[in-house]
Parts: sequence; C-alpha cells; structure tokens
Amino acid sequence: MITKLFTEHPASVNETYFEHLCSAMSFTATMFVATLACLVHAFLPFLCVTTGSRKITELHDRMVSNRVKHPAPSTGDEVRA
Repeated sequence: MITKLFTEHPASVNETYFEHLCSAMSFTATMFVATLACLVHAFLPFLCVTTGSRKITELHDRMVSNRVKHPAPSTGDEVRA
C-alpha cells in the first residue's frame, strides 16, 4: 500500500520512482537558477532581463511540448489476443 504512494504518479507519466526523482530534481535546479535571476533582476533591472522567462519557457518545453512519451510499463495483466 505505501509503495503505491511513491509509484502511482511516476507511473502515470511513464517513469519509475527514480526516473521521476531525477527529473523533478532537474526541474528544481532550473527553477532555483530562474529564481535567483529574477531576484537579481528585481534589484538590478538591467541584469538578467530575459533569464527568468527563458527558463520558464525551457521548463514548459521539457514538461509539455517536447515530452518523450514512453510506452507504459507492462504490469503482466494485459489481455493477449
């Protein structure tokens, strides 16, 4: 039962728990860089002018537009013809 809590969502995007962990951590790192750039830009508006919006676009492309769809893992419960 507890295993399902860790695997249900990753499986819904055709990833293992560890694949999802790595992907989420990569997004975290990118968002952290974007956050720092936006913070710098807030105080010094002539710096990092497009960094925040560029990072958001990159994340959107990775998550939505260019997602590589993998076949769902086999559960062994498929009906064979």
